[in-house]
Amino acid sequence: MNGQTRSQIKPGLTVLIILKQDQRTGKLTKGIVKDILTKSPTHPHGIKVRLTDGQVGRVKEVVAE
Repeated sequence: MNGQTRSQIKPGLTVLIILKQDQRTGKLTKGIVKDILTKSPTHPHGIKVRLTDGQVGRVKEVVAE
């Protein structure tokens, strides 16, 4: 599941995000969603979230657990 649709992202979900400084390299960071920052229902680059550790980035993939 990709992270472009806001309704699919919920707090507590484990996701892979791309941080602003990692956009060139494509390095993904795994974490648990704390807050959803994007207000629109969809976003072509991924929904922006804050993880429980405070990092902010766009969701690239929802991890199935």
